Amino acid sequence: MSAAADARRVAEAAALAGAAAIRAAGPARRVQHKSPIDLVTEVDLAAEAAVREVLERLSPGVPVLAEEGGGARGGGPVAARWIVDPLDGTTNFVHGFPAYGVSVALERGGELLAGAIAEPLTGRLTSAARGEGAHEDGAPLRVSAVDRLDQALLLTGFAYDRRERAGFYLTFVRAFLERAQGIRRAGAAALDFTHIAAGRADGYWEFNLAPWDVAAGLLIVAEAGGAVSCPRGLPVNIDQPQILVGAPAVHAAMLEVLQPLLDAVGWPAAAAAPAPG
Repeated sequence: MSAAADARRVAEAAALAGAAAIRAAGPARRVQHKSPIDLVTEVDLAAEAAVREVLERLSPGVPVLAEEGGGARGGGPVAARWIVDPLDGTTNFVHGFPAYGVSVALERGGELLAGAIAEPLTGRLTSAARGEGAHEDGAPLRVSAVDRLDQALLLTGFAYDRRERAGFYLTFVRAFLERAQGIRRAGAAALDFTHIAAGRADGYWEFNLAPWDVAAGLLIVAEAGGAVSCPRGLPVNIDQPQILVGAPAVHAAMLEVLQPLLDAVGWPAAAAAPAPG
C-alpha cells in the first residue's frame, strides 16, 4: 500500500469515528459563542476527541491542527500534520439543518497527501489519496462535464465577518446570479467540496476560510479531475485559504468573471492575500 493510500485509510477511520461521536451525542444541549456567528458545542468537542484518539493510535507522533483544540498551524514549514474539522457546519447542526460533516486531511511537506469527509446523517464517506483518485463510498468520483457558466450550479459560503462586510460578499453573489443557472449556500464547506467532486454542482467559491475547512476537500476535488485555485487563479495557501474550485471549464469561466470584480475591490494579485478589510 502506498503512503498516500495508507494515509487515506487513517483519515477515513478518523472521520468515521468523529461522525459516530456526533450521532451518539444527539442534539447539542450547550452552545457557546466564539463570536456572534461562530458557535461551538459539546458535540464538536466530543467529535474532535474521537478523531484525535484514532489519529494518535494509527498515526502516532504526527501533530494535529484541529478547529477546537488548535495545534500545528503556520509559522514555517511543517513536515507533516493532520488537519481536522470535527464538525463542519456547527450552526446547521444546532438548528437541525441536515448539512454537516467531519473533515480529516494529512498534509506532508506542504502537500496534501490524503483526506476524508464523513457525513453523520447519511453515512456517506468521501475520500482521496494523492495520485490515486477520489471515491464516494468506494465508487470513483469525477467532476461534472458542464462547460458553460450559464448551465452551471454554483456553491458559495460567507465568512464570519459577513455582517460587517455584506456588501463585499454580495458583489460576487450578484455577478454569478446574473450568469449562472443557480447558486446554493448550505453552510458546510467540506460538503460543498464533495458535491463538486461528485458532479452534483459545478463550481464553488468562498473567501476567508480556515485550513480545516478546506484541506480534505481541496484534495478530493483535485483527485476527481477538478480545477483548484485561489480566486486569482494562483495556488491556494492552506493557512489563509481563499478558494475557487470546479469543473475545469466552469472554473475558467468563473475566473474571467472574478478578475475585474477583485480589481474593483482592491484584492491583491497574490495567492495568499486575504480579502481587504
